[in-house]
Amino acid sequence: MLSRIDLHTHSDRSDGALAPAALVARAAARQVALLALTDHDTLAGCSAARAACEQHGIEFLSGLELTCEWRGREVHVVGLAVNEADSSLRDHCCSVLTMRRERIHEIACRLSAAGLPGEALAEQALAVPAPTRTHIARAMCAAGLATSIQRAFDRWLKRGQPGYVAQKWPELATVVRCVLGAGGIAVLAHPHRYKVSNGVLRELVAEFRDAGGGGIEVSLPGMEPADTDRAATLARRFDLAGSVGSDFHEPDLPWRPLGRLDKLPEGVRPITAHLGPVNGRS
Repeated sequence: MLSRIDLHTHSDRSDGALAPAALVARAAARQVALLALTDHDTLAGCSAARAACEQHGIEFLSGLELTCEWRGREVHVVGLAVNEADSSLRDHCCSVLTMRRERIHEIACRLSAAGLPGEALAEQALAVPAPTRTHIARAMCAAGLATSIQRAFDRWLKRGQPGYVAQKWPELATVVRCVLGAGGIAVLAHPHRYKVSNGVLRELVAEFRDAGGGGIEVSLPGMEPADTDRAATLARRFDLAGSVGSDFHEPDLPWRPLGRLDKLPEGVRPITAHLGPVNGRS
């Protein structure tokens, strides 16, 4: 019998809308059997999520989604079953979160120069461990300065707009090493979202694998059948395990429900077979 698992979720410790315990409760209602919390560049919600999973009888994996750079492009790597106490991983996260906070301050300055209440808008973002542009966009919506998060990005926050601030992220290989050093497995996140040719995507996956990457996401909401086929082909070609998740952020996005069936395309090894006896999973 197929079970529901979710190895890519976000809480309000980064840019999700729900507290870790509320996220887990929603996962339990969706009959999720295995859950990973993968907030952006922080492990801050894992302790609370683990405790809630124990109460609901859900297996839990400590995780995070690390932001990195490859050939000048922003790429994301999900780290699963990491040791939360690993000092190198914690130091890495601390450094990146400092970069994130500095970026929010710079965005606030640029928005103020454009006539918006930049510092007030940044306050919400700076109140969480992993501040993102999404927090500023939400604050814009709450203040009546934008009618949606997407419109806030389109008018103010994306590249070419008054509040955009470029960010130099750690290199892909550095991030993969951090995950491996913490005893985890590195998964290339949402390959269908990178706006590159098939050839460049193959080069990305090859370098990710050569750096020590062990998995690739092959089942996510928003993936067209062609996207899934492409990810499965990459998994088989580069001997990567397949991972599934929702990339859940908030209940108001019903097309990203928590929990995915653990069925994978033919010939793709499940990532769960490689996680081992970590964080209560055997």
